[in-house]
Amino acid sequence: MPLLKNAFGKTVPILLCALLGVSRLPVVAQRIPLRTRPAFALENANIPELQQVSEVLTALEKRIDALREKDKENRSRWSDAEAFAKAVEWAISYDAITKPAEIAKLLSFVKRGERRAKALEEGKPSWTNKKGYLTRGYVSAVDGSVQPYGLIIPESYDPTKPTRLDVVLHGSSRPVGVSELNFMSSFDDGDEGGRKATDRNYIELHPLGRVENCYRWAGETDVFEAIEDVRRCYNIDRERIVLRGMSMGASGTWHLGLKRPDYFVALGPYCGYVDTHQFSETPGMNFVKVGTLPDHQEKALRMLDSVDYAANAGVVPAIAAIGEVDPFFQAHVIMGGAMKREGLKMVNIISPGTAHVQDPATHKEQLRQIGEYADRGRNHLPRHLRFVTWTLKYSRCYWVEILGLEEHYRRAEIDATVDEAGAIILKKPLNITRFALIPPHEATPFRHVVIDGRAIDLPSKPSKSGKIVLEWQGSQWRVISERELIKRKEKKPTLQGPIDDAFTTPFLCVRGTGTAWSPTVQAWADANLHRFEYEWRRYFRGELPIINDTEVTAEDCQRYNLILFGDPGSNLWIRKSLSKSPVQWTQESVRVGAKTYPSPDYAPAFICPSPFAKSGSRYIVVNSGHTFHEAELNRLNYLLFPRLGDWAVFKVLGKQPHTPAEPLNEELMQAGYWNEKWQGR
Repeated sequence: MPLLKNAFGKTVPILLCALLGVSRLPVVAQRIPLRTRPAFALENANIPELQQVSEVLTALEKRIDALREKDKENRSRWSDAEAFAKAVEWAISYDAITKPAEIAKLLSFVKRGERRAKALEEGKPSWTNKKGYLTRGYVSAVDGSVQPYGLIIPESYDPTKPTRLDVVLHGSSRPVGVSELNFMSSFDDGDEGGRKATDRNYIELHPLGRVENCYRWAGETDVFEAIEDVRRCYNIDRERIVLRGMSMGASGTWHLGLKRPDYFVALGPYCGYVDTHQFSETPGMNFVKVGTLPDHQEKALRMLDSVDYAANAGVVPAIAAIGEVDPFFQAHVIMGGAMKREGLKMVNIISPGTAHVQDPATHKEQLRQIGEYADRGRNHLPRHLRFVTWTLKYSRCYWVEILGLEEHYRRAEIDATVDEAGAIILKKPLNITRFALIPPHEATPFRHVVIDGRAIDLPSKPSKSGKIVLEWQGSQWRVISERELIKRKEKKPTLQGPIDDAFTTPFLCVRGTGTAWSPTVQAWADANLHRFEYEWRRYFRGELPIINDTEVTAEDCQRYNLILFGDPGSNLWIRKSLSKSPVQWTQESVRVGAKTYPSPDYAPAFICPSPFAKSGSRYIVVNSGHTFHEAELNRLNYLLFPRLGDWAVFKVLGKQPHTPAEPLNEELMQAGYWNEKWQGR
């Protein structure tokens, strides 16, 4: 296979240099440094049959490269072909492929991709009109990677009519090299003919979710990106999108559905966990018991544990199901109790004598009840909304959007009703400093607002967007202009932390190339980046986008979260950000919050708003990738919660490991959160 040199001077297959951005996504391909495959894979390349796979793979990547260059907007769907090539590349990279049947499967996948590439060259992609089972792929805005998804298109599908979409989340699957290949094999049935789907009145979308993370972080983004890609390709009724799944897929359904209750028409979780602590102590399971955590990690669970969002089941109907003797039965008991405390009754269909499997009869009844809601569609203007959140990451519910909190990771609640005269009556908002009321369309303007019994005067002329923004000022609520919000240097939706949130939207890692103030800290920062690159590729299934600090453009600053590695001496973008950073960093000391440390042997890791983005909607992160690592990524998905919060200080201890799978030589001194104004506590 032809090789190129990557940014580290290592040789890599040209195939992996193929990820080019398109107009609707960030252009990141030329910024992606690629690494060699593990040694065992290179040794196995001496097997003649694998050599054949490499030869066909080389031919395929050249064809895809040409398709991309010809059509950078991806209208030709080259990603539908590249998904097959990627599945083979990851399999070879991480699994010791030696058995004839395994090699034959690799070859068949490459040839499938080759046939698709040829069809695209001829302008005849037959699979775009196929009914039944098929696999497709899209280009992720997060890192420019191609991510696959499965589809089941019913025989009844008519592209002239809007169709219901059921998003079905898969269960737990250990992340291995062949993860994409195995996942795609479940749906790939050739581009013509194959199995016919049972006739139904909806399309099924099966996102990969970047394999195994319980649909958190980039896995969460993957679900919504896959939905949008399907909406581009098929006539989907936005008012009838269902979310459902089993086991980890059910946990993902609770997680995504209750936090975005205005997005889906109904939820269908089938036996999934809803919290971290109690699930980790499930009797009879060899789980890692989470136990008592540091305060900043306990707070982080409020972002993830769906049981804390049970009140939102009053907005989106949830029809749960579970086996009577399922070892995880207690999870649904926990959610049922939480709903009861919120004044709601949980619908939970129990399958007698059934363990952790999907009983066909029970599932049929669950789908029947879901179908009743799907047939009606969403109500765009529910008269009453009661919405609970713990973070501005999940901030909107139909015509209400929370814009500011008194404190993150403390329960925030808003309860609002539209009366017959068009007035909005709100109970006293809880832990909320700012929110917006958003009329669904011009024909239904909100004429009056009453908060906690007090009428609020509204401007005679509505804003261009129609939003009414209200803010707590001293002792009362006042209407403010949207323009005022732009000036606020405060936590807000899409810009609220923690560190791990930066990797759910487009980001770019920036390596320092200057002379470091501290060689010790620089070696630690380099090892941090190396580890992140390794973990991102292996567990989040994409190439980590990395460039040198001297190569960052003004456009990059607007399009990406900048992930900066080094110190102010080595990385010019860290140096440029110091005047507007919550961290004080000199050659002698580094100050975070109320504590100061000697900078030669101590280093900060933190997130804050980017001072370089005019839109005010991008982050910078200094010296951190994800704050959980391989020990968690390769074990149990409920362990993938933030370990640092918004900031941390590390003491750097001696030489760093040579391999990225080893822990860094460091000691955590402090970690925590900035306040709502991105300042130290």
